[in-house]
Amino acid sequence: MNDCTNAIEIKGVTKKYDGFTLDNISFDVPRGSIMGFIGQNGAGKTTTIHSILNLIPLNAGEISILGMDHIRDEQAIKERIAVVFDEMPFHDVFTAADMGRIFKGLYPLWDDAVYQEKLERFQLPQKKKIGQFSKGMKMKLQIACALSHGAELLIMDEATTGLDPVVRSEILDMFLEYLQDEGHSILMSSHITSDLEKIADSVTFIDRGKILLSGYKDDVLASHGIIKCTKGDYRELDPADLVSTRLTDFGAEAMVSDKAAAARKYSGMVIDPAALDEIMVYYVNRTKKEWS
Repeated sequence: MNDCTNAIEIKGVTKKYDGFTLDNISFDVPRGSIMGFIGQNGAGKTTTIHSILNLIPLNAGEISILGMDHIRDEQAIKERIAVVFDEMPFHDVFTAADMGRIFKGLYPLWDDAVYQEKLERFQLPQKKKIGQFSKGMKMKLQIACALSHGAELLIMDEATTGLDPVVRSEILDMFLEYLQDEGHSILMSSHITSDLEKIADSVTFIDRGKILLSGYKDDVLASHGIIKCTKGDYRELDPADLVSTRLTDFGAEAMVSDKAAAARKYSGMVIDPAALDEIMVYYVNRTKKEWS
């Protein structure tokens, strides 16, 4: 095992498409942690994940996974990571038992006892065709496969989208158990910020192909706040201190990225805490400055 401190390092990655550019992005996923990769649909999350997996060629930049080069060491990397996509990549005619046999041939460290335990825990039938599974069952099967070959890194692309809260909660619990081993790491892309607020150690926000901010979740939550005030008081605020402002019938709600400095500067004003979904919305509207 490489003793690198980051499970993933992305440096200056650019990928140009007609109408969309992943624009010189850089961030790290610390080993032994869950990073929430947050953004709207179309923000660039899946393009980034496809870049990490070397499914698409880059225009510029470097990616290191578990201390290895994502192109040169692709085969070695893919034996040590697991990927779970929003859409089921397994063929409908196979069964869970078939998948166990297929994966056993693909991964040297496949552990059938672990796989059977996961199938039992998720109450997945062995002989039923995958085509007859519900969306939640299909996602559980992907995760059971992902967690059964000793992977050190899990990469999840919108893995909890469209699942009911009970299934999502089961899956999040399983991820937290997986992280009990300090050598394990997770990159989890999602636009469901409530899931990430529960389990993520760090967060990276992406919008329109650009990284807006990246850091430890508690630091991001602690530094951001929402000043709620009258429109008259809002006009007294320095625009340079604000990410963006939501104007309502009753007044203004302005987000600051340095809550401590804002509290000193605007000592008479109330600054409420901001949740991850609010932070995302205010940053997405940053170019408008004012919105409703």
